[in-house]
Amino acid sequence: MNAYSGKSPDHLTINVTRRDDPVSEVREADAFASVRKYPNIVVRGPLFGLAEQRRGDRPRWRMVGELDTGFPQLARDELNSHLWFMARDETEDPAVRRSLLAAVAQLETRPVNEVTADGVRYRVVRADEFARIGDGRLEPPRATDPDEDSWDLATEDPCAAEGFVLDHAAAVGLAEGIDRAGLASLSYTADRFPENVRADSQRALTSHPGVVLLPAVFRVVERKESSWTMVTGQYATPQGARRALVHHLTRPVPRLEDLPGITELPDWMKVDEKEAELRARAAKKFAARRRPNELLLRGRRYDVVRVERVMRIGPDGPEKPRPSDVDDYGPSQIHPLMDEHGNITYD
Repeated sequence: MNAYSGKSPDHLTINVTRRDDPVSEVREADAFASVRKYPNIVVRGPLFGLAEQRRGDRPRWRMVGELDTGFPQLARDELNSHLWFMARDETEDPAVRRSLLAAVAQLETRPVNEVTADGVRYRVVRADEFARIGDGRLEPPRATDPDEDSWDLATEDPCAAEGFVLDHAAAVGLAEGIDRAGLASLSYTADRFPENVRADSQRALTSHPGVVLLPAVFRVVERKESSWTMVTGQYATPQGARRALVHHLTRPVPRLEDLPGITELPDWMKVDEKEAELRARAAKKFAARRRPNELLLRGRRYDVVRVERVMRIGPDGPEKPRPSDVDDYGPSQIHPLMDEHGNITYD
């Protein structure tokens, strides 16, 4: 900090502000109580998504879509599609379309993590997913987390990260300020992480010393003897995760004849009629309760848990993928060729 005279740069500033309204006070009290009850954290690993920086927004960035993919290339492909559909649907200006398609061409041929199109910077960004733990239990949803009560499985869950502003210097409450200060030194140290992963994690403490917490999301996990297995993806509300558990328990089992090339179902899909009826009854009882967060079924325990994402911030904004973040495949052409006038060539 001594290297900076006067005002600290935004990526090193945590601006803690007390809010006197009753809702904020209740939320602060809930956060402090949760941290006392679940004092430790379990890091699952990195997630990747997209952020953009438009003219006049600097140094702030804004999330585009959700942050929920496990590989950088999946986020690059998402950006590829985002720009391609913008070129097709959102402009009639040939110059703008050329700029968008030039960025698409880069993403088709190289694993780039940032492109500029029509004056907007787009970046593949990285965050670490973690959950809080206490007395061997992962933290459930908090009473103050936004929630709803619909059990309609067709209900569309909102996107938690869409439009979220990545502003390290934005005012936050006392609980979040203390939380972020504690997370600033978070790095991978366990032996289960490869040496290059641990080294990149240590470097990030210096290259991206700031941290921002994204909105919490919720998952269903199955608790094992000494670990947890994810059952669902992430949802913006606890109720979204609860609906996903009901769907998990009641979804129809596909028939082998409907699965080309499959000669045997994996174990997790092998459900006989008796088991299916048992699961359906358990799901019905679960859905009859208001905002339940656990389900016991024949010795198996399912928990709705609260998941957080912490993103590191440096002088130029949110952290990109690290060299040790691996991909299963590389860039490729995803969409047909398009010219500056919007004409599409299908090959």
